[in-house]
Amino acid sequence: MDTQQMLYEGKGKKLFLTNNPQEVLVEFKDDLTAFNAEKKGSEQGKGALNCEISTAIFELLIQNGIQTHFIKKLDSTHMLCKKVQIIPIEVVVRNVATGSLTKRLGIEDGKILPFALVEFYYKDDALGDPIINDEHCKILGITQDTTELDFLRTQARKINQILSEFFITRNLRLIDFKLEFGKDNEGNILLADEISPDSCRFWDKDTNDKLDKDRFRQNLGSVKVAYEEVLKRILQK
Repeated sequence: MDTQQMLYEGKGKKLFLTNNPQEVLVEFKDDLTAFNAEKKGSEQGKGALNCEISTAIFELLIQNGIQTHFIKKLDSTHMLCKKVQIIPIEVVVRNVATGSLTKRLGIEDGKILPFALVEFYYKDDALGDPIINDEHCKILGITQDTTELDFLRTQARKINQILSEFFITRNLRLIDFKLEFGKDNEGNILLADEISPDSCRFWDKDTNDKLDKDRFRQNLGSVKVAYEEVLKRILQK
């Protein structure tokens, strides 16, 4: 793969241009960050685990009719993806109250929500990724057509149903997760970024042990071991 200059470096990945203007190379990093990068660390092998987990989840979603930017995994830490213009919205789906939802609304931690809650957050690190609504999106110039926002919500709920049903067969509860979407050169909205324990909360179905980045956020230790367990369960037949 003939790569060119780095297009973008985020908290967990680097993106590189390739000799195909419609494709990018995604490199998964070992870095760990939390609380808007106020807490930083690293876990050797974490990037490779997230690459393999994201690959398996993208393939599952594609099999179930979800359009994504994923093309193929190239090696342990690299995947090839369609180049998209990221929509500056983090779409968060919550099945169980925890984290910021509990802090904001006082809902008991661990309470199962009566329906999947979909929230939008503005992708801006300097502002701390604030929660936004449809009218904020119009004011910020993200979109003037709420049809796109409705599409993001619909896709998020479809993805949630597919993944929740899958993970429960792997003895995992999908507590909440973050999605990002982007537009390809034809204007199609595709699921982008990654889906991994960095962007999802996974709890063991029987014990509620946390098997995600909360192990880093909350100083629980064994981050890599938890990610390895998630991958093991995803790949089990």
